[in-house]
Amino acid sequence: MIGPLILLPHEGARHLLASPGTRGTIRFRRAPRDNLTVISFVHNGTSGFQTNLRPRRHPLNNADPGGEGLWCTVPVDLHLAWYEMARRHAAMTTFDAFKDMVPVALKDPGNTGYIVLTYAPDAAVTPYTEVPIPVFAGWFVTRRGAEPVRVETEPETVGLDQIRRYWPVDDLAKVTTLLIGVGSIGGAAARALAGYGIGRLRLLDPDRLMWHNLVRHVLPEQYVGQYKADAMHAFLADCYPHTALEAHRLDVVEHADHVRGLLADTDIVLCCADGVGARRTVSHLSRRAHRPAVLGCVLADGGIGEIIRLRPWLDHGCLLCRRQALIDTGVLDPEPELEAAYGTGTLHRPMTAVGSDLALVGDLAAKITVATVLEAAGHFEHRLPGETLTVGLQARRGWTGPFDLGFTGQTRWTPVAPPKLGCSTCAPSG
Repeated sequence: MIGPLILLPHEGARHLLASPGTRGTIRFRRAPRDNLTVISFVHNGTSGFQTNLRPRRHPLNNADPGGEGLWCTVPVDLHLAWYEMARRHAAMTTFDAFKDMVPVALKDPGNTGYIVLTYAPDAAVTPYTEVPIPVFAGWFVTRRGAEPVRVETEPETVGLDQIRRYWPVDDLAKVTTLLIGVGSIGGAAARALAGYGIGRLRLLDPDRLMWHNLVRHVLPEQYVGQYKADAMHAFLADCYPHTALEAHRLDVVEHADHVRGLLADTDIVLCCADGVGARRTVSHLSRRAHRPAVLGCVLADGGIGEIIRLRPWLDHGCLLCRRQALIDTGVLDPEPELEAAYGTGTLHRPMTAVGSDLALVGDLAAKITVATVLEAAGHFEHRLPGETLTVGLQARRGWTGPFDLGFTGQTRWTPVAPPKLGCSTCAPSG
């Protein structure tokens, strides 16, 4: 809805709903550029209350003072009239007409006018069930009449609790995920995991965010120079307060012993780090810790996205076993060039991929991670059709096996390969 807007904080609405009286005063803060008014003070008939938007550091809580107005309880018919006028972009044409419909004495609005907030407690039980009549409505009153102003009331419940009936919020709140690599793919995955409601997210990356990362990373320029794990922690903290965040400035290969300790109370690992060394280390550490892992990367100069799920089951091979199965069947092994430096090599050059494609792979890797823990928790509607997903980001010819994706947007799920005889990673451990 285009036009002015009044925000009523939850605590302000609560004081009005519990008011022993039927009228009082209100004060505002204004953001004129956005045609926005925030109710910052409510007098409920016996006492006054300061009201603030959540969180307390919300910039509108410190906006410029915007004057004083009135609130009063009114019959629901006035709010039905408000709805019709707002729908038709109309207004009451005289001040007297509005004054006659309000059961309180209104002062002369003078040349500047003022705001009246009306409260119709019967709106929730109105017989006009097909009409969304609001409980709170706003009016800008002048000598020329009264213009309807939309009032948006902050609900008591916000965030993931709003979708608790439709999404397994409680089960995901118990999950700890270790995200290894917070680069272009991992940054998108981190945001997606928090959005899904993961309870604790451990961010592990030894690198700093630099200017050349910005074209592909979800983090903005203000974080340049900071460690990616720390910057991602700060970036997510405001948007996803339900997720406990940890930042670890560690390299999974160099600090494998530390990562092994983190796995003790981690439920699932998602590796989005660049390089075969990190992927193979994660495959080994997670398997020996009896933890599922998901690996996300791009291949073919950014033309193919690949997400592999590694579950520590006796008939599921580790990353090396699966790659060996591809070699044994004559499929091109995409791993050797993964040892090349970032942005080099012939088969794995993430710097050649566009940022949104990398974010897509990160989002899909997060989805597969969440689906894995939900299936394990008994939510079988989240079962996946295979263990490896390849997706065409750009058409690439000449690849074979699961990487033979000749069209952008083409996807392929493939089943798991069993462990190879003598594999030290897959060998049962006590």
